[in-house]
Amino acid sequence: MSTAAAFVIELPVGSLAIHDLSTGHPAATAPVVLAVHGITANGLSWRRVAEEVARRRGPDAVRFLAPDLRGRGDSRSVPGPYGLGAHVDDLVATATAFGSAPVLVGHSMGAFVAALAAARHPDRFPAAVLVDGGLAFPVPAGLDVDAALQSVIGPAMDRLSMRFADPAAYLAFWRQHPAVGPILDGPAGEAARAYIEHDLVEGPAEPGHGDRWRSTCVLDAVRADGADVLADAETHAALRTAVGQGVAAELVWAERGLLDEPQGLYDEQRLATIGVPDGVRTTQVDANHYDVVLGETGVRAVADAVERQLGA
Repeated sequence: MSTAAAFVIELPVGSLAIHDLSTGHPAATAPVVLAVHGITANGLSWRRVAEEVARRRGPDAVRFLAPDLRGRGDSRSVPGPYGLGAHVDDLVATATAFGSAPVLVGHSMGAFVAALAAARHPDRFPAAVLVDGGLAFPVPAGLDVDAALQSVIGPAMDRLSMRFADPAAYLAFWRQHPAVGPILDGPAGEAARAYIEHDLVEGPAEPGHGDRWRSTCVLDAVRADGADVLADAETHAALRTAVGQGVAAELVWAERGLLDEPQGLYDEQRLATIGVPDGVRTTQVDANHYDVVLGETGVRAVADAVERQLGA
């Protein structure tokens, strides 16, 4: 159920869909926020953050852009190579098209993309807000990427090989998710439904059943991106590299996890073990991994960080 993107960036092969989530009509000279979604998400996951930034600064004050990364949403037909470096190149193409040095904000995998983009191109991306991602843990020996992704993102990974009878069935699947279900039934329900339904495309029926609806996410893209998040040395060093080159950066992290469990991806002890680079402001939020960009508390905290970087 595609929601038409506002812009299309032509790539060497294929095109990247860009959602303009600005609520007004920003001038060409308005500052830009470029928002990068998570590993199985899409650009519409940023709608509530964009609305909060616009509420505070005025509907015409900031242009808020959120691409569907290659292999997802309306950019699903962009072919490989996949991996975080390809996303960085796509962000550079986007920033070039809009002629700006945007504030990057990335959620989950998107935080790793934002950190890598800032590390490789600190002049192009001088400020970054990382939301529940961007800082990596040590890599275990003999890492099985698929098994690791399954252990981390669980149901979000499962759905990539599933088929659904109709959009209502897809929403019903998500309503069973302990972190996402309450969002769908709360104040953010409309935005969450639009984001979820954008990750749905109708295709031919497969042998054995008539269900035709599936996620837009390309499994090979998810695997390649997940491998970089889990094990790529440049990606793991990216935030420290970026800060060392003068990039202003913040980390906003959720207390609870991807299934709304009490233990989130980060906590104070884990961050101390990883080692947050000096100068990176950290903000702890009473939220889970999903509602940190969809729920009231998380949205306010992320918008605070974006505002600080816009002001800087």
